[in-house]
Amino acid sequence: MRWGSRKRATSAQATVDGVPFWWHSIDLGDGIVTPGRKGAEQLAEELATMRLPDLRGKTVLDIGAWDGYFSFAAERLGGAVTAFDYFEWSTDTDAKMRYWKACMDSGEEPEPYREVPGLWAPDRLPGKLGFDTAKTALGSTVNEVVADFTTVDLDQLGQFDVVFFLGVLYHLREPFDALKRLAAITREVAIIETAALATPEFAPDRCLFEFFPGAELNGDPTNWWAPNLAALIGACRAAGFTRIVPTVPEPETPGHYRMTVQAWK
Repeated sequence: MRWGSRKRATSAQATVDGVPFWWHSIDLGDGIVTPGRKGAEQLAEELATMRLPDLRGKTVLDIGAWDGYFSFAAERLGGAVTAFDYFEWSTDTDAKMRYWKACMDSGEEPEPYREVPGLWAPDRLPGKLGFDTAKTALGSTVNEVVADFTTVDLDQLGQFDVVFFLGVLYHLREPFDALKRLAAITREVAIIETAALATPEFAPDRCLFEFFPGAELNGDPTNWWAPNLAALIGACRAAGFTRIVPTVPEPETPGHYRMTVQAWK
């Protein structure tokens, strides 16, 4: 049951306020919206950009679910949803953001977050508190899997009709291996959203992945790659997808942007 009475809503707001960090702005009903760094309008626009097929009766896997906005949206659209995460659920995000800000203020490059004392806690899953809070508030039946996608047993995980791979690819050291694993568990279509490199003038048809050895992209040491459109299409095809449909136009000038594609089996 969703929160209903004024008393419950007041208690619910206190529960939401007790979550140290929210990334997604999620409407929980009764006028309560989680205070995510990503606003509700931005998330709604991203959801529209995905151009989702009809999810009614479909199985959906949301890899990198974090607070669960896209998991709960897919459930609302009729999907049987599994939320999957490891890195963000295992990270004390509030502490990570304080550490990151201190590095930016001092001009120092952040160290890999798993190596910073106090930030990495897979035994406690501090970054999952927002998801758990939202799931309870919404009365959601979304399934949960805590695992590293790069090492999880794919046979045990199974296949899904629709797979979300949003904001994950560019954080992985071996992106092509990840795309092959993604293809193996996708029955119909994977929605891939990633940091990307626009090369409209000097290399529109060359398959290029820009590599960031440190924290060059947005000051984040977990940002490793930015493919151009040709590279992502080529990598998806080589990984086992047959038809790749961009849903975001490539910028007309070179630079970084956010790319979204549908990768169909």
